[in-house]
Amino acid sequence: MSRNKMILGILAAALVAVIAFWVFGSSNYDEHPQEDSEEQAEDGEEAEGSSEEGLVLLSSEQITAAKITVVGVANGGAGELVLPATIAARPDSIAIIDARASGVVRSLRKSLGENVRRGEAVATIESAEAASLAAARSAAQARFNQARAFFEREQGLFDQNVTARQDLEAAQANLSVARAELNRASAAASAAGVGRDGRSIAVTSPISGSVTAATATLGSFVNAGEELFRVVNPNGLQIEVAIPASDIGRIRPGDVATFDLPGGGTATAQVRAVTPSLDPESRTAIAVLPLPRALAGLQAGSFVEVRLQSSGETSPNRIVVPEDAVQTVDGQTVVFARTQDGFKVQSIETGDRSAGMVTVLSGLEAGQRIATDNAVLLKGELEKDEAGHGH
Repeated sequence: MSRNKMILGILAAALVAVIAFWVFGSSNYDEHPQEDSEEQAEDGEEAEGSSEEGLVLLSSEQITAAKITVVGVANGGAGELVLPATIAARPDSIAIIDARASGVVRSLRKSLGENVRRGEAVATIESAEAASLAAARSAAQARFNQARAFFEREQGLFDQNVTARQDLEAAQANLSVARAELNRASAAASAAGVGRDGRSIAVTSPISGSVTAATATLGSFVNAGEELFRVVNPNGLQIEVAIPASDIGRIRPGDVATFDLPGGGTATAQVRAVTPSLDPESRTAIAVLPLPRALAGLQAGSFVEVRLQSSGETSPNRIVVPEDAVQTVDGQTVVFARTQDGFKVQSIETGDRSAGMVTVLSGLEAGQRIATDNAVLLKGELEKDEAGHGH
């Protein structure tokens, strides 16, 4: 009997334990999954909201560590054109020295790269034409001497009342003709550069500068008008910029251009004039920018790239931003505007791009702050977040 009571007690205790587990254990088991699912749903909604707004959450320390530059947007500014250009000599700063008469080159006094002064002889040519010019000058000189002597004699006789006035006047007229002939012959010989020996011609430079071309050869025969030397004055250079037809209206006299020097550094020049017509082949106009002085490394014929500030596009409402600030997200042109918690994508409409700058037509206002350097990192972060939400 006592054994049966023991068995019934054990069964009753087991039944109580099962009922207790079913009541308390099942309630605790159901409560936590419900809370977890609610938290996951809230996290998903929060993440989804961040993606829709195009936000990139970054602290100031993270922005500094990523070397992301933030600049303020301001109104005003001029457009900039980056164009190829050529260094050329001004018309009064280049001289082509040719042979003034046919003959043999007897001496060369200058060679390529050497400096020359105005009026200095660079070569001599022995020429039959020089002998003819010298002979004509000598003959004219002799006739003049004769006419002057005759006139002086007639003057003396007239003073003594020995000869008539008409004889004196005739002698005076002959002297005038002889003087004119001598002047002509002397001028011809001087223009040709006839030397004192009467057979050589001195070839001289009309300007000071450096010899940039020397085609003459000692002992060679040259024809009249044949080029022997070319001299350029380095203080008389100018920049000639080819302006496309579509941009001619943007350039005005006085606009400033910046260009890099071959040896390092930069220099500036101002537009003096723009040709009023287009080249029929290249369909470009030429903007002329005189250089104020000789610059090391710049020579006539060399090429440079100029950054031309277009005053024709200056506007108080114009907004220009660095090209690094402009990104493409989901097919839209955007910038990353600074917010309190990081950056926000902002769609914009852009215009011309030149020299690393972009004109913003709409979508951006003065006073806003945007990411410039390393803005592409923000684009990558945004795309990474969107890809994670997609999974």
